[in-house]
Amino acid sequence: MRGWARELGFSQIGVAGVDLSEAEPGLMQWLAQGFHGEMHYMAAHGLKRARPAELVPGTVSVITARMDYLPRDTAPEWQAVELGRLARPQEAVVSVYARGRDYHKVLRARLQKLSDRVAEAVGPFGHRVFTDSAPVLEAELARRSGQGWRGKHTLVLSREAGSMFFLGEIYVDMALEPTAPVSAHCGSCQACMDVCPTQAIVAPHRVDARRCISYLTIEHAGSIPLELRPLIGNRIYGCDDCQLICPWNKFAQTSRLPDFDARTGLVAQQLAHLFSWDEATFLRMTEGGPIRRIGHERWLRNIAVALGNALRAAGPAQAPALEAALRTRAEHGSALVREHVGWALAQQ
Repeated sequence: MRGWARELGFSQIGVAGVDLSEAEPGLMQWLAQGFHGEMHYMAAHGLKRARPAELVPGTVSVITARMDYLPRDTAPEWQAVELGRLARPQEAVVSVYARGRDYHKVLRARLQKLSDRVAEAVGPFGHRVFTDSAPVLEAELARRSGQGWRGKHTLVLSREAGSMFFLGEIYVDMALEPTAPVSAHCGSCQACMDVCPTQAIVAPHRVDARRCISYLTIEHAGSIPLELRPLIGNRIYGCDDCQLICPWNKFAQTSRLPDFDARTGLVAQQLAHLFSWDEATFLRMTEGGPIRRIGHERWLRNIAVALGNALRAAGPAQAPALEAALRTRAEHGSALVREHVGWALAQQ
């Protein structure tokens, strides 16, 4: 199976059992503290996340897979390159994973092909594939099956590949031999906790999503809390800071697939340019990619916040152009956009 997985672009596969009862108390405590924010589906599904056989009756084992996603042309010093973007306030920053094709589509299709290969070899079997698309404890399953350990930022870390990879699962009705977990190697390092712009990593292995920039710019649909807006900087979709600072990501691997290569128009772009996109342009430029899911309204909301932060940092020569860009949306049909534009203009 590993050979088939490599052919399909996966970097590693493993097998986990379905008894995740040890993870249930931590999950329930996280939900009880409200750290899931407006991700109501997290609470609605409750313990089903930790009980694979309840989600898909008949599940006996879970095949886990990881797929590296750094673009093929990524430079060896990519972490420094990405951190450098944060120092240019008028440049829009999109998370590395979101610059190419929607990973849900890529992984789901390839997991299904892997399932088909297995079925050809052993005969028909019950299965269902997942990629961040259902109540699945992905990181816990990945940890148990030896894909890596949970970093203090809660992401899975691998000694061979850092954390720049996607996870996917195949729930199967076959009893497979589990692969062994690996030991943790964060030690006393807490670089991810220290670098988080909003201090969303409230304790080792505990993230308050309500403060996380990835949550605020992607999952959160309403007004971004006033106290967090200045901390977002020029990040308009997601945040990679905890991964950029992680020492293990010097071992991050580039993808062998063209799907995750950065699309033209999403990297090294000026905020004012992206703010000028009308909805038709937004839909065209994000077609087949993950950014499209937030819609044009949230896209403008996010960029308005970033423009406000850029305006605060701008000198007399730069401020007028930023203000002019914001004023083009001051009378926008969306109250959400108007409110964030108003806040941004008040930052000068």
